[in-house]
Amino acid sequence: MKDMKVKPFNKLATIGLLLCILLIISSCKVSRDVQPTAPGLPVNYRGATATDTAGVSNQSWQKIYTEVNLKRLIDTALVRNYDLQIAVKNIDAAQKVFSQSRLGYLPEVGLAVNANTNRPSDNSLNGLSLGQFLGSKHIEDYTAMANLSWEADIWGKVRNQKSAALAAYMQTYEARKAIQTQLVSQVSMGYYNLVMLDVQLDIAKQNVALNDSTLTIIKLQFDAGQVTSLAIQQAEAQQLSASKLIPQFEQEITIQENAISLLLGKAPESVVRTGSLDLLFPKEALKSGIPSSLLQQRPDVKNAELAITRANAAVGIQKANLYPALTISAQGGINSFKASDWFTLPASLFGNIAGGIVQPIFQKRKLKTQYELAKIEREKAVIQFRQQVLIAVSDVSDALVKIEKLHQQRLIADQRTLKLQQATKNANFLFRNGMANYLEVITAQSGVLESELNAVELKKAQLDASVALYRSLGGGWVN
Repeated sequence: MKDMKVKPFNKLATIGLLLCILLIISSCKVSRDVQPTAPGLPVNYRGATATDTAGVSNQSWQKIYTEVNLKRLIDTALVRNYDLQIAVKNIDAAQKVFSQSRLGYLPEVGLAVNANTNRPSDNSLNGLSLGQFLGSKHIEDYTAMANLSWEADIWGKVRNQKSAALAAYMQTYEARKAIQTQLVSQVSMGYYNLVMLDVQLDIAKQNVALNDSTLTIIKLQFDAGQVTSLAIQQAEAQQLSASKLIPQFEQEITIQENAISLLLGKAPESVVRTGSLDLLFPKEALKSGIPSSLLQQRPDVKNAELAITRANAAVGIQKANLYPALTISAQGGINSFKASDWFTLPASLFGNIAGGIVQPIFQKRKLKTQYELAKIEREKAVIQFRQQVLIAVSDVSDALVKIEKLHQQRLIADQRTLKLQQATKNANFLFRNGMANYLEVITAQSGVLESELNAVELKKAQLDASVALYRSLGGGWVN
């Protein structure tokens, strides 16, 4: 009697000990993760001021783009843009995969119901035996059972699968942020381009009107015999040169409106906008902050960091495939040779349980190769992360130098435009009073047209540079 009491206790203790050992082993990693390490970053961006420590990347785009019409366009794009909608669907899909991965520790369970009948030949051994012992010419078999299979996560395969699914899920969020940042940039830059084209169209029309006035005076001088037909021809050529710009700008305006409509998920239509580029400049200068903030703000940098997490998980999964797998399976249900006895309990009950360990030995080196390839992919992910960090820093530095140098160019261009506008007025005055010839007037008008168009382009380039800085800092996705 004492032995009968000790044996069950020993069995439970053995099972408990085995479970403890499995838990301890499963808590250990079979591979060491590689941590993402950024390359040596400078204390400050090239081109930034020493005191520029507070960046704008964590500010909402509404605080940066304050013009009413532009804000309405961006709001509409963030709701209706199809690329952004696809990104949201990708998040939903990744969330489903991650939710499924969280159940990896649970066993697989299935239900099966079978019914079959077998009628052997009367002259066969089975037929003769069946008739002799059972007095029947056929055999019926009815089974209803549940199947259970469970693999112990000894080497952390399930844990790594869950980690990979979580990283993939987070990558879809970063992808959505990147698309939103890009969308805000595209809408704002398209809007700036549209306003610039409006201003350039007005400049071209004003220049054509100025050329008309000059041409009228030259024709009067020609009738008076003061100039030759060459003067009329050159004046008309200058007028046509300015007139050609009008349909060109009108074409570009329509194409830009269509492009903005596409970003808004709409059919091509006109776009309401302001009439001045000066109203679109940020009220305060954008601050770049410090380079280390890019590791948290830039969606593409975060995406590259998460790629390392996924690569670490992939290495762990492939490493676990090299080790033995412990599988436990069980079956249980009811079985009967007669339908009438199928649910007779407990006589119809049956059950079995089995456990096994499988150690891969030779599979044409497939598992080893997959493990080595996973490590190579992880090394590539680390390199790509470091490269993406440097690209991000370079993008910010590029935007900073553009803002600074375009500002200097614009100051010079504004001075040049002012000088040419004064020269054109003087030339027209002198020409009407017979103190300047028509060539001086035509040259002045041509110069002021080129200078005014260039000045507007520089304004638009300044606005684009501010957008590029905000985007390169990782802004645009914060609502």
